[in-house]
Amino acid sequence: MKKRMGFLLVGLAAMLMLLAACGGEKYEPQAINEETDVCAICKMAIKDDQYATQIVTKDGQSLKFDDIGCLNQWKTENGTDTIGAEFVRDYNSKQWLRYEKAYYAYDANYKTPMAYGIVSFEKKADAEAYIAEQGEGTLMTAEELSSHSWEVNREMMDMGDMHGHEDGGHAS
Repeated sequence: MKKRMGFLLVGLAAMLMLLAACGGEKYEPQAINEETDVCAICKMAIKDDQYATQIVTKDGQSLKFDDIGCLNQWKTENGTDTIGAEFVRDYNSKQWLRYEKAYYAYDANYKTPMAYGIVSFEKKADAEAYIAEQGEGTLMTAEELSSHSWEVNREMMDMGDMHGHEDGGHAS
């Protein structure tokens, strides 16, 4: 009887470990605090708006960014091994979305905080509507963004609406 109970306990422990391994971690974005949060790359204040993005590391640290281009720059500089999840916001609702599930509208002429020209959407139809409304742009997925050139539109930066990383300002 004791032998059977031992096997049962070992089997139960193995099943629990397997379930825990399959469950994975649940990462959640943190709220933006405009009074204290600054971009992890450019150190500018982050507005609680549709352009804010963030990475939650596997150890639970939240790294916040004022523009999706800054998020990408962090990944380029630090790699992706420590990333638990990446979040962007739906342009219309400002709700947090998983980076890999969002749709993106891109055009160098779109005004974004750091002039990367990328706007995120929960629904493909909303991204397409934004592109049509702007009269220019390209629909992209997260996979397509992985091969994107990620250049800042310097002309947009010079228009006075935006401030470069070195200026310490933020788009309005």
